[in-house]
Amino acid sequence: MATTPTDVPRSQYPRPQFVRADWLCLNGEWGFEIDQGDTGRERGLVDRKLAGRITVPFCPESALSGVGNPDFMAAVWYRREVAIPGAWGHRHVLLHFQAVDYDATVWVNGRETARHRGGFTPFTVDLTGLAEPGTTATIVVRARDYRDAPQPRGKQSPKYENFSCLYTRTTGIWQTVWMEPVPDRRLLRPRITPDAGNGMIRIEAPIAGDRAGLALFAELSDRGGVVCSATCPVGDFSPRLDLAIPEDRRRLWAPGDPHLYDLAIELRDGKGATVDRATGYAGLRSITIDGPAVRINGKPVFQRLVLDQGYYPDGILTAPTDAALVRDIELSLEAGFNGARLHQKVFEERFLFHADRLGYLVWGEFPDWGCSGQGPGHDHQRPGPDYITQWLEVLERDYSHPAIIGWCPLNETWQAYGDRIRALDDVTRGMFLATKAMDLTRPVLDTSGYAHRVPESDVYDSHDYEQDPARFKATHEPLREGKPFVNGDPKDPQSVPWRGQPYFVSEFGGIWWNPDAKPGEDSWGYGGRPTSVEEFHARFAGLVDALLDNPKMFAYCYTQLTDVYQEQNGIFRFDRAPKFDLERIRKVQQRAAAIEREGA
Repeated sequence: MATTPTDVPRSQYPRPQFVRADWLCLNGEWGFEIDQGDTGRERGLVDRKLAGRITVPFCPESALSGVGNPDFMAAVWYRREVAIPGAWGHRHVLLHFQAVDYDATVWVNGRETARHRGGFTPFTVDLTGLAEPGTTATIVVRARDYRDAPQPRGKQSPKYENFSCLYTRTTGIWQTVWMEPVPDRRLLRPRITPDAGNGMIRIEAPIAGDRAGLALFAELSDRGGVVCSATCPVGDFSPRLDLAIPEDRRRLWAPGDPHLYDLAIELRDGKGATVDRATGYAGLRSITIDGPAVRINGKPVFQRLVLDQGYYPDGILTAPTDAALVRDIELSLEAGFNGARLHQKVFEERFLFHADRLGYLVWGEFPDWGCSGQGPGHDHQRPGPDYITQWLEVLERDYSHPAIIGWCPLNETWQAYGDRIRALDDVTRGMFLATKAMDLTRPVLDTSGYAHRVPESDVYDSHDYEQDPARFKATHEPLREGKPFVNGDPKDPQSVPWRGQPYFVSEFGGIWWNPDAKPGEDSWGYGGRPTSVEEFHARFAGLVDALLDNPKMFAYCYTQLTDVYQEQNGIFRFDRAPKFDLERIRKVQQRAAAIEREGA
């Protein structure tokens, strides 16, 4: 096992559900250079030292990177020499990038080895034939991130400054870079599927390399020791094992009791020797739809979600520490929420790991806010085939996390239904079908708010930032009689009609509160700012009550967990300092009627 110096930032294992013993974290100081004209390849940046330094995994816009340049950068370059441990023997060395925004090219020892487009998903480079254990690898990365390219970018601002609900950009490497040695015949990332009804965990384990004579072995354990195990011959690309859990050892994963089983998976040869081994964990839980309810383990659980955008003052999209990821979940739970929409960002795997172990419900989402499909000049994010390919990478990475209880590929798309330009229709349906092809175990919302395009979407929603509790309640009371609020002009609808699916208001609130804001200061929230903290609490309670009291509502999502730059409508400030009496906020959400509704 390679050791990581204690001063290396974000040095925790980046892939907690698929862990190998040997690995090397490459975070820390790298050579760095901004390439404003994207001419670096012509100017020889592949082959020479770079002019500056940067701290990886923090983006150059951030203070933690040591660069702190918030301007547009057409391209940025990274360079580092890495001594590959000789103890890794005669194994393949894999170089992993957890996320690079946006269009990455990698050279190793002067040879181009990989390209990847997509700012939120991982990719891997096999260094076989380029750099072996016991040698030094010179790694060079170029990341392109053009200002006007219509790529998915979430809430990253298309202007120099932050404005409205658009924020400082992220360019280049912004999640962990690392290496691991693997055998020629090896496990690829498994798909872990809980089957609570039959008391089992299903393992599908893709295999790389020659499969002849191999067997797949998997074992579940808990504090009491081994729970169950199974083995099967490797007869195809992705052998499957069902790990049947004895009744007296079955314990469900649920909010408040997030039980996780330890999981070990091995490839064994014909003599029973271990060829490859990885460890992880699994949770046993079910998600079902019953009329207007979404049930977890057969029980209705009202999802008190909060919008979490995952920004940090010093790291932007990258949390400064692993503890900061944990703290955000703890803050949400302290305020009475039991989950979050992970909004317009693909959160790093370690956040999902902490959500799994803390019993925190989350909806996975793709970063594409405001795409309309109207064509050039209308937006800086236009739906295309790259949306679907990158979303498939998200689904592959995150499929096995029990905390994820729903998928939402798109957010606030807009286009009148039936327009001549059908790109939005095609991509929305493509992303929905891609989600269903990858995962039949979770509900899928085709898009959050506005342009619902898929009639068979599992759930339906709306966004409503009305600030008057009485008017807000009046808008949503008709849901009791089967008449939900739908975003858009009824005379020129953007959405297919609601078909009786479970329904929720997936964005509401956003109450502006910054009593220190000066006239003319860039500070905003939805509606008029309350005149006092007491008025805030009254408004919050009224809005929450309107949804919590509606028996046809299965969830809500309050905007938002923290302030983000100028958008100052969080429960907490941008630095995570509390703004309100958390006990009062918690009691509003967890009053007796709400708890009874959850079957507790």
